[in-house]
Amino acid sequence: MKDLSKLSVVLPSLDPDEKLIAVVDGLLEYGFTDIILVNDGSKPENLHYFQDLAAKHPQIHLLHHEVNKGKGAALKNAFRYFLENRPEGLGVVTVDGDNQHHPEDTRACCEHMLETGHTVLGCRDFTLEHVPARSRFGNHTTSAIFKIFVGMTISDTQTGLRAIPRDVLEALVNVEGDRFEYETNMLLAFKTQGIPFDEVKIRTVYIEENKSSHFRVIHDSWRIYKLILAHFFRYTISSLVSAVVDTLSYALLSWALAPLLWGFALTAVSGVGARTISSLLNFFLNKKLVFRANVDTKRAMLRYYALALPQMAAQVLLTQGAYALFAVSDRSNGLRTVIYALVMIALYFLSYMIQQRWVFAPQKSK
Repeated sequence: MKDLSKLSVVLPSLDPDEKLIAVVDGLLEYGFTDIILVNDGSKPENLHYFQDLAAKHPQIHLLHHEVNKGKGAALKNAFRYFLENRPEGLGVVTVDGDNQHHPEDTRACCEHMLETGHTVLGCRDFTLEHVPARSRFGNHTTSAIFKIFVGMTISDTQTGLRAIPRDVLEALVNVEGDRFEYETNMLLAFKTQGIPFDEVKIRTVYIEENKSSHFRVIHDSWRIYKLILAHFFRYTISSLVSAVVDTLSYALLSWALAPLLWGFALTAVSGVGARTISSLLNFFLNKKLVFRANVDTKRAMLRYYALALPQMAAQVLLTQGAYALFAVSDRSNGLRTVIYALVMIALYFLSYMIQQRWVFAPQKSK
């Protein structure tokens, strides 16, 4: 068993009940020796839980928020306290105060983190029958959105059990968000900053169908989903701008070269010229504004054109094939341009998936 003396438990809580006592007792029983307990603006009638626990257990350091600031703010406050006051600390593990994280699972996540140096997510099994429908639907939806729009495979996007090494913590304290969306922003930071993470399977515990949760389904879900969809929205804007430049360039080149070229030659030369102009614009928009990833420009550009060149060939061949299929003449410039644009849109989604997973995939931190 690993020595947990240089790890701190971060335990944010709002309006706790007796379950918080059980959480603390379990953590101490399983060998944790430092608990940073955060009262996130609880009601006066609930404050005695914090005071009694801090008085009874010297292993607890209590942080207070006079008003409720949100789970994200509570986590970041505790992270900063750890970095400033635990110079020898190796990392933290975040735990929810509703007694739905078994201390044995908490320890297992910490031991995996100490062995690998990676951030560890404690992930539940949402296929089990006793999982509340609201939780099952919410996690499956968020996991699917992460996979499609961000290119991350995470089986439990909503887990509050996360073991985080010290060096990663220094980056996460600067991540935006004060409420539940902060935990989503943490996951997005893993992607953009190339932070390696692993999953450890944990017990799937729901007490009274998670009625004690402070998660507001509509309001907090929207705060989370708009973060993920904003990532895709930026890509769409970048693609639309590049598509307009590409289409206009193609139309202009087709018009200018029509007296000199015809058939496949006209399509190829116009397509190559248009794609060269638009691809350079698209590369720098994606790198700077869309993916914002920790990537080497030369490596990313090589990968970008390793994708762009076959895509350019596919664009030309599919466009010319459509011209032949619909018997479009070389002089039908307007219809030629429409077909070219439609083919480009069809290739758009494939390009997005490859770019986010390979071209602009960040180099993982060591």
